[in-house]
Amino acid sequence: MGVSGSGKSTVGERLAERLHWAFRDGDSFHPPENVAKMRSGTPLTDEDRRPWLLTIQVYMRAENAAGRSSVIACSALKDSHRRLLLQGDPGVQFAHLHGSKELIASRLQERRGHFMPSTL
Repeated sequence: MGVSGSGKSTVGERLAERLHWAFRDGDSFHPPENVAKMRSGTPLTDEDRRPWLLTIQVYMRAENAAGRSSVIACSALKDSHRRLLLQGDPGVQFAHLHGSKELIASRLQERRGHFMPSTL
């Protein structure tokens, strides 16, 4: 978990590879409406995020039920978001990635091909 540019995808991919687990980027769970909203520079509301978080929750439950472990890169910045993801699966662990404003800003400036502008 962490803000955009904190390294969630990079660290998540490396961790999943090391553990021999699946990796999923939380962005891949967003409905098209959320992607369009973010692409236009409009921040998501909690109402926008709820279906996205529920889709991630369903994925986590299915993986757990199948006896598989995975790493998911997801902002999950609010406690309410993390509580929703944890419902029904107390075994979920969170790692909070963070960095200085300068570091995050420099990463966002260098990032290419992502739908979310650095202004968000």
